[in-house]
Amino acid sequence: VMPSSSSSPLEMEIFQYIDAHQSDFIKDLKEWVAVESNSIQPHLRKEVMRMMALAADRLATLGATVNLVNLGSHQLPDGQVLPLPSVILGELGKDPQNPTVCFYGHVDVQPAKKEDGWNTDPYTLTEIDGVHLFIRNLYGRGATDNKGPVLAWINAVETFRALKLAMPVNFKFVIEGMEEAGSLGLEKLLEEEKQSFFSDVDYIVISDNLWLSNKKPALTYGSRGNACFSVEVECGSKDLHSGTFGGIVHEPLLDLIALLDSLVDSTGHIQIPGIYDSVAALTEQERKLYESIEFDLEEHRNNCGVKKFLYGTKEEILLHLWRYPSLSIHGIEGAFHEPGIKTVIPAKVIGKFSIRQVPHMDLSVVKKQVVEHLEGVFSKRNSPNKLKVSMPLGAKPWLADVNDLPYKAARKAIKTVFGEDPDFIRDGSTIPVARMFQTVTQKSVMMLPIGAADDGEHSQNEKISRHNYIEGTKLFAAFFLEISKLH
Repeated sequence: VMPSSSSSPLEMEIFQYIDAHQSDFIKDLKEWVAVESNSIQPHLRKEVMRMMALAADRLATLGATVNLVNLGSHQLPDGQVLPLPSVILGELGKDPQNPTVCFYGHVDVQPAKKEDGWNTDPYTLTEIDGVHLFIRNLYGRGATDNKGPVLAWINAVETFRALKLAMPVNFKFVIEGMEEAGSLGLEKLLEEEKQSFFSDVDYIVISDNLWLSNKKPALTYGSRGNACFSVEVECGSKDLHSGTFGGIVHEPLLDLIALLDSLVDSTGHIQIPGIYDSVAALTEQERKLYESIEFDLEEHRNNCGVKKFLYGTKEEILLHLWRYPSLSIHGIEGAFHEPGIKTVIPAKVIGKFSIRQVPHMDLSVVKKQVVEHLEGVFSKRNSPNKLKVSMPLGAKPWLADVNDLPYKAARKAIKTVFGEDPDFIRDGSTIPVARMFQTVTQKSVMMLPIGAADDGEHSQNEKISRHNYIEGTKLFAAFFLEISKLH
């Protein structure tokens, strides 16, 4: 992509340097992808530690002061105690005239094995031509989630140093190695560092998500939360034979199915009274954002292999993915699910479902509404069985203001590098770390993705295209300049 004619001589110089050093940047990514820093499987914890050390060295080479903060250890369900990887707190530059931008990223990855259906070895970064001649893809676990973006940011900072340019902003780095396992210990560390490390931070930038399209850049300004529920119905201490007891007992599974069936109707509408009461009203300004978004319904449908969506227009689909709550039923524990027939009445069954909640919905209110609704439906059945409803997990939604200064800076930087305005998008899934940074530090948090929609994070054949990795590096460099101008 040719940078747009609006690039300044300084930007041109920076972009030329980045283009000229592509192969070095790709070599660095290859070295990082080669480390199997999978934070989920215990036997690979030492690889995560090795990856943290590599990242710390890389920042030190930039001239940053690096503090590896020890978080202690954690216990696994089987009783085994494992050390937690240290979190990197790094800083570079302390000019009081400059804004301070803090970048968050992670260098741990999801599990991957060649035999899971990868075309290449997941830990050997492999460059392959894409379907379109001008796209070359870099395949490897962690290429887009999140080693590529972390390195792109570091490469952008390094470009200023290599060209002996004045740093436009002061940099801080928070890099962790447990994101895929729930960011254990991170929130406590943020709390502890609130008054010190974060005291002079102006803006926090996270680049750990994807664009909505394969080609058009995007800025993410919100994500849904997630409230996970379990509903348990129990009739007695043991399973019963359906010939001996069928027709004379209140079967727990029948109760449970009635309860689950009462949650959502066939149009996807949640039937829990009051659940939509606190959903933010759709403003005209926000509705406009949805019209210009590049989103191919057909492509999206093919990607997920379904024949038909609940809604027929792009706007309706995006509204229901991003700014309205949804309820999904995930499964039933305790019921017979193997092949064949087993004429049993299970004594205790547990249904699992979750609600993706959106801004202004309060977790404790949602929990109360769910419990009251299920208890109401259950009492009408006059069943002697025991009902227990609980919410084992609740993550809050996150929302930023697209008129905040970092979003304005990023928009200009995207225009400079990609020659077009970005789509402003939300994420239908949950990004706990954005909400965590916002809540704990009370600073402005933005998400600035450089990965494309088809990168396949967490999936087989994860990749980042060479284009997105290199242009993403330019985007970060241009963003530093824009934010220092606007600040």
